[in-house]
Amino acid sequence: MSLDYILTKMNNNTIQTNIDAIRDAVPEHVTLVAVSKTQPLDVIASAYAEGIRDFGENRVAELVEKADAFPDDIRWHAIGHLQTNKAKVVAPLSHLVHAVDSTRIYEALAQHKNPKPLDVLLQVHIAEESSKFGFLEDELRALLALSGDGNETFGNTSIRIKGLMGMATYTKDTAQIAKEFKGLRSLFEELAPSMGADFDTLSMGMSGDWNIAIDEGSTMIRVGSAIFGARH
Repeated sequence: MSLDYILTKMNNNTIQTNIDAIRDAVPEHVTLVAVSKTQPLDVIASAYAEGIRDFGENRVAELVEKADAFPDDIRWHAIGHLQTNKAKVVAPLSHLVHAVDSTRIYEALAQHKNPKPLDVLLQVHIAEESSKFGFLEDELRALLALSGDGNETFGNTSIRIKGLMGMATYTKDTAQIAKEFKGLRSLFEELAPSMGADFDTLSMGMSGDWNIAIDEGSTMIRVGSAIFGARH
């Protein structure tokens, strides 16, 4: 029995254990997206074998490679900051684009030629770090024109806005994280009546804070290292 075989079995068992533990803790109404960025194909295959079908990628080249390598029943989530010139590549491969953080990205994605609308989330800047992307809350309110002028900025019929996404501050202060998630949920609930029935997704929570996010109303969590371990 080779060392490679033993290490592969150990890795598979760890992934299975991690997935089982998260599934046991996550309510049925919350979608688990396994963040597979930088992970090799065999590691992703291990998660696929455990029934995971939602995978998140933030690098366009990796998304293309992996989408080509795996069955069509996988739902690929584009989770990273997206450049406008990559939108035409990402759009046809993505089940959901999480990080529409500007009107330029929205407009670039709206150029896709898919037969059905592309599902996207609008990213809101809720963290203290200026390095994180996203609309400011008041900016988003103005762009959505909730004053009664109609949804002109985000009115393209080739795009379907499914909800909001946000990333909390990277900190050990759980009260601050909870406050930021609570604020995003409040904004989601404020916007929902004007956005229609398709507006049903609140994506917040990652490996270090998904449990807090669920407590604050998240319907979708993006978990990488808590499933796969350290990134490759």
